[in-house]
Amino acid sequence: MAGTNLLLENGRLRRNAPKTVAGYRRFRHVIEQDAALPAEIKRLFVAAAACTKGYEAMARRELRAAKDAGLALEPAAAAMTILSSSRGEGAALRFAEVLQSVYGDAATIAAEETTIDVADGETKQNFVTYFGTVPPSLQLLLDLVPEGADAYYLMREGTLSHTALAPHHAELLLVTVLAADYSEWSRVHMDGARRAGATEAQVAEAVLCAVPVAGLSAWVVGATAMLPKAG
Repeated sequence: MAGTNLLLENGRLRRNAPKTVAGYRRFRHVIEQDAALPAEIKRLFVAAAACTKGYEAMARRELRAAKDAGLALEPAAAAMTILSSSRGEGAALRFAEVLQSVYGDAATIAAEETTIDVADGETKQNFVTYFGTVPPSLQLLLDLVPEGADAYYLMREGTLSHTALAPHHAELLLVTVLAADYSEWSRVHMDGARRAGATEAQVAEAVLCAVPVAGLSAWVVGATAMLPKAG
């Protein structure tokens, strides 16, 4: 079974900051119970965000709880794919180690690399389809480093459209990770999650999953991103 939450069990916090403990327990209750999102998916979101910060013990605890709640190996492993694109090699490999420690040897497999060709215009069309237009940052790639633009397209598409997670869960995992980094880019993946069928309550719960990793500011930044842009 998943380990004890040491923050909630800390005697000094219980004595010196009982309201803080009571509030955090309520946040944990939102994460650990089925509500707008299943509990095992929310625990996976927390584990992924914890890996981006180097909090390996926390990531193991959360992923073990997700497994205990019924999360199968392949949806859990999808977080490694998502982290490889959104937070790079270090975070993805850290998650791979956590995944192996929780799911055992079945988490590590061997496979040959697949060669994938990109047709002329395919990358630009993908950007337009996903973003509604070509963002200026990606237009720079198209103009100056076309191979980099193709790389961006392949990684983004492989992350969000070809994992064992439902598309809206993949987008919402990114919402949690980005909210934990106080990134306004969470707005992009909130919109992606909505297009994939996510409700506002599901978006809100995904943002709340960043609070154990990054504190109350994660909610403030994430909630701000949920609101329509001014002007």
